[in-house]
Amino acid sequence: MELARQVYVRTEEFPKSETFGLRMQMRRSAVAVPSHIADGHGRLTDADLKRALGSARGALYEFETQNDLACSMGFLNADANKQLLELATETSKLINGLLGALNP
Repeated sequence: MELARQVYVRTEEFPKSETFGLRMQMRRSAVAVPSHIADGHGRLTDADLKRALGSARGALYEFETQNDLACSMGFLNADANKQLLELATETSKLINGLLGALNP
């Protein structure tokens, strides 16, 4: 959830022209990560949770790509880029750990 919160804070400073572009894409993918996890957990089967974790990981990869693009376009400074990538890496490790626990 912290990644999604920070994405909302960091993208608030994007140019107005990105209101419905990269800004919204980054927000959507960042919010999709915990949303997929919650959905999979709520379905109560390991198979559904594994599928949801895979979707969460996919959304996280989308976010990382969008974050790199935002930085290269000058919408994010180096510190914001680093912070968001660190949060994404931490989130990725958690997802991979959960997937590992479900695949003994």
